[in-house]
Amino acid sequence: MFDPRQFRNALGHFATGVAIVTTKDSQGGAIGLTINSFASVSLEPPLVLWSLARNAWSVAAFEAAEFFAIHVLAEDQQDLSNRFARASEDKFANVKTSAGLGGVPLLTGCPAVFQCSTERHYDGGDHIIIVGRVESFHTEERPPLLFHRGRYLATPEGCAA
Repeated sequence: MFDPRQFRNALGHFATGVAIVTTKDSQGGAIGLTINSFASVSLEPPLVLWSLARNAWSVAAFEAAEFFAIHVLAEDQQDLSNRFARASEDKFANVKTSAGLGGVPLLTGCPAVFQCSTERHYDGGDHIIIVGRVESFHTEERPPLLFHRGRYLATPEGCAA
């Protein structure tokens, strides 16, 4: 067996983008969290996936959600990433949003936003893998927020958004 912390550190060598996933809970409250486990699955049909720790406080809301939105963050949205990465009562306080599919809160100013219907859940060990069918998307030309080895990175020179 290998040490879980060393395994996590090794995985950190893979640089990723940073995103926020939003939905609504059973009472209609806004739910959101920061992720870096986002990936495309299929172009036809348009499917994406992300994963959520089974011990996350929001797991019940995402397991029951009919819709969710994935917001790819821009390099100047690090504060937003940090806000949604922390446990707090109202992550959406003073954050400008609009209503998306099913009333899911949509964040503004993101390089890409994917509005999804929940397609399927899969067992992923200590995570649940959530596959969404992209129903709508929006893009803006902005440099992405990147994450590598436990910290944010500046977009490399010459890297197109």
